[in-house]
Amino acid sequence: MTIVAQWSAVTKRYRGVTAVEDVSLGLEAGQVTALVGHNGAGKTTLIKLLLGLIRPSAGSVRISGIDPAGGRGAEARRAIGFLPESVAFHGAMTGNELMAFHARLKGEPCRDNAALLERVGIAHAANRRVATYSKGMRQRLGIAQALIGAPRLLLFDEPTSGLDPASRSDVYRMIDALRVGGATVLVCTHALAEVQDRVDRAAIMHRGRLLAAGTLAELRRGAAAEARIRVRVRPGAGARVLAAMPQGVRCAEHGDASLTLDVAADGKMPVLRVLAQAADLVDDIETGAPGLQELYDRLVGATGEPT
Repeated sequence: MTIVAQWSAVTKRYRGVTAVEDVSLGLEAGQVTALVGHNGAGKTTLIKLLLGLIRPSAGSVRISGIDPAGGRGAEARRAIGFLPESVAFHGAMTGNELMAFHARLKGEPCRDNAALLERVGIAHAANRRVATYSKGMRQRLGIAQALIGAPRLLLFDEPTSGLDPASRSDVYRMIDALRVGGATVLVCTHALAEVQDRVDRAAIMHRGRLLAAGTLAELRRGAAAEARIRVRVRPGAGARVLAAMPQGVRCAEHGDASLTLDVAADGKMPVLRVLAQAADLVDDIETGAPGLQELYDRLVGATGEPT
């Protein structure tokens, strides 16, 4: 797989404060990667390093082999589309004027601007002043400007901020279409549950350090995450079912007609076999795997530090 952008052993310090420490992470071509973590985790610092706005205190940053803060930085940055966390546009300009301004900054023609505004759902407001836009409309305008010039690397810092649930889904459908078209996308967010099923990989940051990176399945294996099995039993049968469980199964909840069991991933099938043999006592079974939020909590908890 081709690495489009990479941080290699990167550390960034500000007057004795370490914003990111020894982070190594690559963005693969044609994939969507979520950079997740709560405020202060170091996500925005990594984006600024990739944009060449700041230089690392140690380590290196490359986009297609080019240092974005070096002599050829402008060449590397031409391949980037960027949506900042806080979108701020001049309120006196219309949507069309704003798009034309950014197209000129990027050295791109304006002929595709109308289609981009249509794509993000605000073509009807193209001739209105941005000051009249809602927060969600300004966010959509920010996404449209990031798409000018069809960049192959897109950095979206909190792309669904200010959007209603339907619009959030629209944004992720757009991101999926960009991936299908071959673009590489980094989504920086603290909305872990929202993003987990919409990306190829996730990189979990906490207090400037990269705790883990990989697919959701890889993160679960790396965190030795347990599977959760919810069992609906006949009234009063819970104790009998629980007594038949293999060693290592932990009962998280025990009700009169229900059990919630936590079991190591490789121990799930033995538990299911026991439940199948007790079919006369069991009414229903639901299985689940830990999501990104739970994995984050587990990994942060292992550091012994508060979130």
